[in-house]
Amino acid sequence: MIFQERRQSASPGNVISPAAMQIDQLIDVKKLLLPILLFKWRIFTFALLVTALTVFVVYSMTPIYKASSMLLIESEQAKAIKIDEVYGINSGQQEYYLTQFEIIKSRSIAERVFNHLDLINHPVFNQPPSWFAELKSQLISKLNFIPQEFVIVDSQINQDIAKHLLINTFAQNISISPVRKTQIVKISYENSDPQLAAQVANAVGDTYIISQLEAKMGMTQKANVWLGGRLEDLRLNLDKSEYKLELFKVENGLIDVEGVTALDAKELERLSDEITVARSRKAEADSFMAVVRRYGATDISRLESLPEVTSHQSVQNVKREVVLVERKVSELQQVYGPKHPKMIAAQAELTAVQQNLLKQVSRLVQGIEDEAQTAVQNLRALEAQFSQAKGAYQNLSTKDTDYQRLLREVDTNRQLFDSFLARQKETEVTSDFDSPVARFTDRAVVPLIPEKPKKKVIIILAFIASLGFSMVLVLLLDTLNDTIKTSDDVEKLLSQRALGYVPKAKRGTSYDDINFAFYNPKLRLHAEAVRTIRTSMSLMAMGSELSTIEVTSSTPNEGKTSTSMNIAFAYATMEKVLIIDADLRKASLGMRFGLATYQPGLANVLSGTDSIHNCIVKEVKPNVDVMPAGAVPLNPQELLTSSQFAELLTVLKTQYGKIIIDTPPVHAVSDALIITSLCDATVLVVKTGHTRSEIIKLTLAKLNQARSKVFGVVLNYFDTKNAQRYQGDYGYYQAYGADSSIKQPAANHKENTKA
Repeated sequence: MIFQERRQSASPGNVISPAAMQIDQLIDVKKLLLPILLFKWRIFTFALLVTALTVFVVYSMTPIYKASSMLLIESEQAKAIKIDEVYGINSGQQEYYLTQFEIIKSRSIAERVFNHLDLINHPVFNQPPSWFAELKSQLISKLNFIPQEFVIVDSQINQDIAKHLLINTFAQNISISPVRKTQIVKISYENSDPQLAAQVANAVGDTYIISQLEAKMGMTQKANVWLGGRLEDLRLNLDKSEYKLELFKVENGLIDVEGVTALDAKELERLSDEITVARSRKAEADSFMAVVRRYGATDISRLESLPEVTSHQSVQNVKREVVLVERKVSELQQVYGPKHPKMIAAQAELTAVQQNLLKQVSRLVQGIEDEAQTAVQNLRALEAQFSQAKGAYQNLSTKDTDYQRLLREVDTNRQLFDSFLARQKETEVTSDFDSPVARFTDRAVVPLIPEKPKKKVIIILAFIASLGFSMVLVLLLDTLNDTIKTSDDVEKLLSQRALGYVPKAKRGTSYDDINFAFYNPKLRLHAEAVRTIRTSMSLMAMGSELSTIEVTSSTPNEGKTSTSMNIAFAYATMEKVLIIDADLRKASLGMRFGLATYQPGLANVLSGTDSIHNCIVKEVKPNVDVMPAGAVPLNPQELLTSSQFAELLTVLKTQYGKIIIDTPPVHAVSDALIITSLCDATVLVVKTGHTRSEIIKLTLAKLNQARSKVFGVVLNYFDTKNAQRYQGDYGYYQAYGADSSIKQPAANHKENTKA
């Protein structure tokens, strides 16, 4: 009712205040937490049981102590001479430290510590098997389908296997944790013996340091032996290569190969330059002689025009004299006649100069011819000399190549010999130099407080985890639970009216008290709840006839028969009421009223074997008559669909104010669907928190198809305490005027099942 009023107040015409919205939100949160509130004692009990079990287990566990030592891995190890290349060490790389960490964690280190401390005879490693191991072995021996462990007969092999397993167990308890951004590593060991834990933590570090020193010493000795063997081979190779070089020099008469090669190269270069000059001169002479042959040796005027002639010094001097004499003759011609003695002398001088010019030109041409012949001879001689020098140089170059090859071989062998000799001396010097690769910064001490188990933390976490798990489980089960639990579920999930509820009976209430709870003064809330149902139905039928009321359910054992009886008792306070047991297949109404099993009833009337008067038991309760089911027929559905049943109801309506018909469950048989069309109202009984909503919806759908007048739903076995806890002041689940000392009824699952 409260929810209906709130939905009405939230209509579009109304304004929802923030306070109302907060109240709705609080209610939703409370509804979400309702399952936890309902099962709070179960949740708390479960958490306590788990915590108690945890306490038992924790305090029965053997305390484990943890001892730790701090080891500094040296990045720059002290060494007399740097010979890192021999050891393959590169301590400047991060991989170096990671490698050292893995070496410390290696099984070889653990095995050396195990053997050094003689842990195989230590009491910690010779304890009898635990009860769990014994139980496991016994179960495996009894279960034939589980493969048995292979047993080896040889005792020595068994001892080796046992020792191997002990070493594995021992190594698992050793932990190595590098300290971030440092060269320090933390070595820890866990054991039930605190002194052994400290002893092992220190022994692991010592064993690692010793093993690295031994490895270093062994590698140095191997390197020294190997270098010594290789050094002798290299000495022989060096001597052999030097001998070959000296023999080659003697055979070829070489003293200074590089100097001779340089001289020959310079000689070839000189000859090449001279040949180039000779060829140039020969080319010039050949070109001049070609011109002379073209114009002829007597054509002085043409020869004078040649650059080779005009550029010659003697020719230029003679031509200069010719020019001077010609100028002199020209000047005298201006003064004297041709026969003047001065003029004749000048002409004679000019003729002599011109003849001299002709001689000089002819001599120059002859000289150039001789020079051309000389250039050809000189060129041939130079070419012959160049060819000879070239052959000698090539021969010497070949010898130089062989010489350089032998020289390189000698140098290579000498470098290898010197390098190995130096390395061998270094290893000899450092072979007895013990430089530790690590050192302790803190040695492990005997721990006083066990590392685990952390009993308080485990117990607290167990309590919190079990409490949270049970809460989550309850919420999950509640989420998956789609049963009808409240009147609000009836309205929201089923879209039906909630006519009321029938409260759970008090634990220990008898079977008869449940059926006749309406008359029990101790169950005042039960009587008030039934009256509320009666009032709701009367209001629903206001203005229409309400004579016949069908009471049914979806599935068996939902309490429809007891609800039918109590509704009849409620109406009996105002008018005459008849209860008809229409469940002809599984009749129980007569038994509840204490009637004989042979009492005739509805089946007898419909089959015509008995009269109506004999089939009705009068006044089983004030104003209450009962028509039991009677003899179980072979065809109950045919009897209910016959016209006799409709005529019977018509007759009975004239005698009774209300007729309550108890019918079979809808999903069991279809008898209720046949009867519903003859009734003025149908009431669906739902067992609270038991029947799923989908089944009820299917029931309502079938009733609607049968044209039933479903008035609403009655919640049976309703837990008023839970409802009051959830709805608080909005729901009043207590008999008005009842003594406050009377407690609310509690659940009685056994009686509810019978009902």
